[in-house]
Amino acid sequence: MSENKVKWVRLGDYIELCDERNSGGKYTIDDAMGMTITKEIIPTKANIQDNDLSKFLIVKPKEFVYNPRTHGKKIGLGFNNTEKPFIISWNNIAFRIKDSKLILPDFLYIIICREEWDRNACFRSWGSSTEVFSWNEFSLMQIPLPSIKVQQELVDTYNGLKALAEQNEALIEPLSKACEAFVTECKNKYKEVELGEYIEELTEKNQDYSFNSKDARGVYSDGTFGDTRTNLIESDLRAYKIVRNSYFAYTNRINIGSIALNNGSDLIVSPSYTVFQISSKKILPKYLFILLRRKEFLRSTLFYAIGTIKDDFSYERMCEVKIPLPPIEVQQSIVDIYNCLEEAKKIAFEAREQLKTLCPALVQRAANS
Repeated sequence: MSENKVKWVRLGDYIELCDERNSGGKYTIDDAMGMTITKEIIPTKANIQDNDLSKFLIVKPKEFVYNPRTHGKKIGLGFNNTEKPFIISWNNIAFRIKDSKLILPDFLYIIICREEWDRNACFRSWGSSTEVFSWNEFSLMQIPLPSIKVQQELVDTYNGLKALAEQNEALIEPLSKACEAFVTECKNKYKEVELGEYIEELTEKNQDYSFNSKDARGVYSDGTFGDTRTNLIESDLRAYKIVRNSYFAYTNRINIGSIALNNGSDLIVSPSYTVFQISSKKILPKYLFILLRRKEFLRSTLFYAIGTIKDDFSYERMCEVKIPLPPIEVQQSIVDIYNCLEEAKKIAFEAREQLKTLCPALVQRAANS
């Protein structure tokens, strides 16, 4: 091996089992945790009301725990990166780093979070009805071991992106509640009006083939436009409806209540969709979208839909929907909160997605450092 290449080591030389039990009864049900195949520690979902907690394992800060029974292509594992111990079922295996001056626990966690590690662990598992990833096989796995300085640099990079995700995830619930509270206040404070006075149905079609199959979209249940799931090979795109910027589109027959606001380039949707726009300056498109995305509205579409084989929430029904109509500046305040909420969701999601690719990249850097 080149002197410039980091050495690979047998993991068993650097970790050891932990078998401290909750025999004194110090920890209760409130301290019982579980783990996921995405390598997270979560409150246990098992009913342990009548369990003997004295047999449960104690997992202290910077210690690991894993379920030796594999779950398909993943290993359930968790890392206690908090400042307090927790307990977990006795049929799991807990371990720790022998000497954190040689391997940082957080660095080992980064290695374990890779899909490659899961594949290797499952390959080493054995069994018939239940495959088991034994402690012995765990110990035989090899990992790259760069200097502590390099390990710390990689950990700092990982933790920085993880903190970004967690900070934005922490904003989601309070922003959601604030937005909902604002809308509820509007319902109590301002007059409700029928939507039909402020919207207009649109039936402009793609008759001149200005748009092709690449421009065809469907409306998803999360309120976004996405790639259509319809086979367009035999579809007549001339019949497709055009959805321009600031237009709404919703499906009134399948998955009633799925509605989206086009905030981007013009696109086309199936003729089965209903397309409309706001015809009054008294309503902001994003404000109306927020109202139509509320669970209360989605439930009402199912209640008021009519039909035999398939329910139908027609444009006429949409016109009968009543909404609170506050001044534009109040609507804008609600939109601003909603935009902050969506931005927090976006940043958190993108950070989590980047973490998936970051772990392999960091380990690759460690192996070549």
